[in-house]
Amino acid sequence: MEATREIYWNVGHGVLIPMYLFAIIAIGILVYGFKKRLEIYKIGKPLNRFDNIDERVRLLLTNVLGQTKVLKVAAPGTAHALFFWGFLTLTIGTTLVFLQADILNPLFGIKFLKGIFYKLFSVTLDIAGLIAILMMTGFFIRRFFVKPEGLETIKDDYIMHGLLFAILITGFFVEGARIAATELRNNVSLAYWSPVGFFVANILSGMSESSLLALHKGLWWVHLFLAFGFIALIPFIKFRHIFTTSANYFFTDLRQKGSIDTIDIENEEAESFGVSKVSDFTWKDIFDADACTKCKRCQDRCPAYNTNKPLSPMKLILDIGESATSGAETNVIEKVTKDVIWACTTCRACQEICPANNEHVNKILEMRRNLVLMEGEFPGEEVMMAMDNVEVNGNPMGMGFATRGDWAKELNVKIMSEDSEVDILYFVGCYASFDKRNQQVAKSFIKLCYAAGIKVGILGKEEKCCGEPVRKMGNEYLYQMVAMENIEVIKNYNVKKVVTTCPHCFNTLTRDYKDLGFDIEVEHYTTFLWKLINDRELQIKELPFECTYHDSCYIGRYMDIFEEPRDVLKIAGANLKEMNKNRYESFCCGAGGGRILAEENIGEKISVKRVKMAEETGTDMLVSNCPFCLTMFEDGLKMAELDEKIKAKDLAEILVERLENQE
Repeated sequence: MEATREIYWNVGHGVLIPMYLFAIIAIGILVYGFKKRLEIYKIGKPLNRFDNIDERVRLLLTNVLGQTKVLKVAAPGTAHALFFWGFLTLTIGTTLVFLQADILNPLFGIKFLKGIFYKLFSVTLDIAGLIAILMMTGFFIRRFFVKPEGLETIKDDYIMHGLLFAILITGFFVEGARIAATELRNNVSLAYWSPVGFFVANILSGMSESSLLALHKGLWWVHLFLAFGFIALIPFIKFRHIFTTSANYFFTDLRQKGSIDTIDIENEEAESFGVSKVSDFTWKDIFDADACTKCKRCQDRCPAYNTNKPLSPMKLILDIGESATSGAETNVIEKVTKDVIWACTTCRACQEICPANNEHVNKILEMRRNLVLMEGEFPGEEVMMAMDNVEVNGNPMGMGFATRGDWAKELNVKIMSEDSEVDILYFVGCYASFDKRNQQVAKSFIKLCYAAGIKVGILGKEEKCCGEPVRKMGNEYLYQMVAMENIEVIKNYNVKKVVTTCPHCFNTLTRDYKDLGFDIEVEHYTTFLWKLINDRELQIKELPFECTYHDSCYIGRYMDIFEEPRDVLKIAGANLKEMNKNRYESFCCGAGGGRILAEENIGEKISVKRVKMAEETGTDMLVSNCPFCLTMFEDGLKMAELDEKIKAKDLAEILVERLENQE
């Protein structure tokens, strides 16, 4: 006898009409539910996320079928991926049964579920179902017994776990009852190809034939209605993420990471700038709330949340979604609260790890824009003063603009207004220009360039703040003002290449300035020096030392530059000991998002938490390549009383100590 089974055994083909009737009802409820959700998304402003379809489809398939973003966190990610693949396999199996039983066989007499294919089909589905049950058990234990801190459990979780368990278990009992009534009596060898069903069949084998038939038919209907209930419930509870999270991969922001919309400040028709109410957001901002799986990965990595500040990126997304259900005019800022909005360091750790592809940072920036541009509000008087200083003197410290290039006088650096025949323009930045500690970094960089035969020029008093801190604090008007002045000055000198030692300047000049017409190549000194060393234009001696390296957010997560600085340190002789949180998981220093301008008055100091991570490595040196990080770490080391134990140094300072031609 050829290996196969009778589809609709014991229930008969008479079930088709009621089965399809209920299927249509379930699908109708699903469509209705998503139609109601669509009305909520439409509250938001238009946004084109349907360009470059090929790339969007690739991202969708890669992340859904490959579970790429989900697997970024190994343990729960693997469990979710295995459950997904198991459930997907069961869905494919059910679809194959439907194709043969209801279309191909009755219309064309085609049967493909037979022979060796049927055996493989049976064993594959049984294993897939078993894996799904095991993973569901793991989820159940994690959510209801182990329950990691911050993992919220709501009514949806009880429904989801109960329903999925019921669908999977009733499916195996339906199979077990069929095998006990048929294959155990007639073709036991075929039953081996359904190992889980065979196990259940042996449990049920003591029942009479009539009892098995009744059990099979009853559970068949129960299993069917559970499946239809699952379909109908999808839009109304967390099940909706099956569709919304998948769709969010398609709706990926394909611009460079960290891109921010540039406001047309001169638009006289604009009634307001930034976001204060739900309708000011885009439809994608609202959609993100439905895509959120409440996995708390973003929250676990948020430096603000982890230092007892009120910001939870997860709750931010959910609060926006909740506000949207209350109506287009709902004040989102009041719902989210200002302390949450100002706490963000824009480190992007939340977005980097989010398995739902949600976009947290720009939502916060848009609300900051509204607070600053429309309400004139800042997180503190010190921020307002820094803004005034940038407007008057071109730097947040309030130092006289005419002294901006004084740090370089002893080095005979070329001032562009006097001699613009240079290989690179060094865009120094405010901290390296005025902060004595960071001036040492700037001087080290100049010495390294000279050692490599690179002619360096600076703008001196013509350079202004790049505008990044004020922009991240919401002052788009002031940002554009100083940015346009910088762009005009740089372009006047026909500069071929700009190099900066500040990741924030680097990110701003490289990406943000493009919207304002700036198209000159910009490079961070980390990769610039790495190339000089590898091309043997810069000779560095290897002198052994031990250190840990901090990946600054705007070089790491924003620019994906991780290995070059590590390579340079190793060439210099470093025995590198990594902190627990490094590379994409690196913990922010606390200065990003304009927070360098603001006092940190709530919770623990972010910089203190980070330097304590450095202490755990057992090294006596913390190396960074960002003036903000260096400043924060030196303060953090003092506050943590670690300044006698650990020294904060910049990468350029390490290298200048090891110049081959240095006496």
